[in-house]
Amino acid sequence: MFDRLISLIGNDNFNIIQNKKILLIGVGGVGSYALEALVRNGFMHITVIDYDKIDISNLNRQIITNSNNIGHSKTIEAILRAKSINPHIEIDGIEKKLSKDDLESILKLEYDYIIDACDDISVKFALMEASLHYNYKLISSMGTAKKLDPTKLSITTLDKTNNDPLARILRKKVKDAGINKKLMVVSSDEVPKDIDTLGTANLVPSVAGLLCVSYIFNDIIKK
Repeated sequence: MFDRLISLIGNDNFNIIQNKKILLIGVGGVGSYALEALVRNGFMHITVIDYDKIDISNLNRQIITNSNNIGHSKTIEAILRAKSINPHIEIDGIEKKLSKDDLESILKLEYDYIIDACDDISVKFALMEASLHYNYKLISSMGTAKKLDPTKLSITTLDKTNNDPLARILRKKVKDAGINKKLMVVSSDEVPKDIDTLGTANLVPSVAGLLCVSYIFNDIIKK
């Protein structure tokens, strides 16, 4: 199934990709598309973490959802989708609401890359902090709600973000903690719509998820 990919990147790069261990935190609007890209680009060792169940409001933006799996575990549905694409994939799931206190035991499993696609600011910051001490590369998705233009997204560093309320909070936390490391994020510099709800179209979170995987994929290839 990967003949065309191998013709593009070569067997050596493909073998490296297949051996990397990836942790994906959150399989919602951003994370579900990140998972799709991981599976279809040959990653074979993936762990997904999500505590939530599929709601009808998820159907407009989360690729693992459909009208038949409302009420089902997002983690289990993510695993089923991954295996429906590549039955040989090794994918594990952790069904829990991740907290900062959970991270130590999880990070001891020594992942190569972590995709942070969750919406918990304390967990996002804890992952950034922990990246100073553990041997993994982190790519964090910032806010995608209230935005409509996927061309405004980019892979950048946290200190270079603009018009992103979530990133603004994290920039302050990072500064207050004295963290000087360049932290890689996917962020949109589109000005958020002035609405009261966290309105979302799939246009922005889907591309954010693809960009997270693009960062990992190209980081491996360039080596």
